[in-house]
Amino acid sequence: MAKEKRGNSSQLATRLVFFISGFVTATWAVIVPYARANTSISDATLGSLLLCLGIGALITMPTTGALTSRFGCRKVIIAAIGLIILIVPLLSVITQPILLGLVLLIFGIGVGMTDCAMNIQAILVEKESSIPLMSGFHGFYSIGGIAGAGMMTFLLAFGIPVMLATFVIILCVGILTLLSYPGILPYANPKAGPAFAMPRGIVLLLGIVCFSVFLTEGTVLDWSAVYLTQVTGIPETLGGLGYTCFAVAMTLARLTGDKVIKYIGRFKVVVIGAITAALGLAMVTFIPLWYLSLSGYALIGAGCANIVPIMFSVVGEQKVMPQAVAVPAMTTLGYLGVLSGPAVIGYIAHLSSLSISFSLIMLLMLVVGALSFKLNLNQRISS
Repeated sequence: MAKEKRGNSSQLATRLVFFISGFVTATWAVIVPYARANTSISDATLGSLLLCLGIGALITMPTTGALTSRFGCRKVIIAAIGLIILIVPLLSVITQPILLGLVLLIFGIGVGMTDCAMNIQAILVEKESSIPLMSGFHGFYSIGGIAGAGMMTFLLAFGIPVMLATFVIILCVGILTLLSYPGILPYANPKAGPAFAMPRGIVLLLGIVCFSVFLTEGTVLDWSAVYLTQVTGIPETLGGLGYTCFAVAMTLARLTGDKVIKYIGRFKVVVIGAITAALGLAMVTFIPLWYLSLSGYALIGAGCANIVPIMFSVVGEQKVMPQAVAVPAMTTLGYLGVLSGPAVIGYIAHLSSLSISFSLIMLLMLVVGALSFKLNLNQRISS
């Protein structure tokens, strides 16, 4: 009974931490226009400053595994969230571009450390429970994103100053952190191997899958509105509908994903998901009707939803690399997809067209489906 109670507490805490991560990330997305206005910078300069966030995450993720091994998941996650709480209000008031870049770098460190440590926690909790839980954990990240964007938008719409609105957000984050504290694991995997190593063997394949799916998600996030308005002719005021359909479908698919995985197995979920995402991209690319494109974005979200959570489950089972090294290595490779996706699509679109860019992403999702045959997803991985 005590073990079951501890397991339930850890599962709840993991869901709350995933929610917090999505919540604060979406909050920043709403703050971006204010940060741009406060600093009076161009779109090009803003794009360069936004890279600071990604750089902060990338330089932190590789070492997070070693930190959790030494200090435990609890101390690392609490420290990372504490850093985020201190930084978020500053993002809404900074007027110097250089200072904004520095603060974004620190914010990226907090976000990257949280993302990596919470997935290490999630792998341990899922192992202890012996049932699929990872998709549900990632589903709470999606819910957090919707809640963060919705709450911030609601507060601003009612005339609350952006600085005060961020304090409301971090107050919510603080309360959720206190609620999650007892269930966050005070331990992690024991230290084994170097603090960071390049992914190899099965971990490299898992990382390639994560990179591909994250690249697809980043493409939808940054280019769906542009594509809908330029190619399908949808009004600019409705350009955000594409990502909305994607996000809602992804959230619903993740919340039901654990039951689906338990019923049909991880292999079928990845193959069907990759094909579904590719089909959605085909609809968006080859049938330039806005209402069908929205359905296509929903299919992309549903298809991609459970692939990355399954990769995290599998990386926790493999024996090629110690988990404390494998998880950061795979996470870092996946995060490169988020950062590089928008830029890659932009370059290809500049040389050809957005339609060709989306066609290449569609082929990439088919490659993900093909790689799943190599991964033996329904078996415990040992090599």
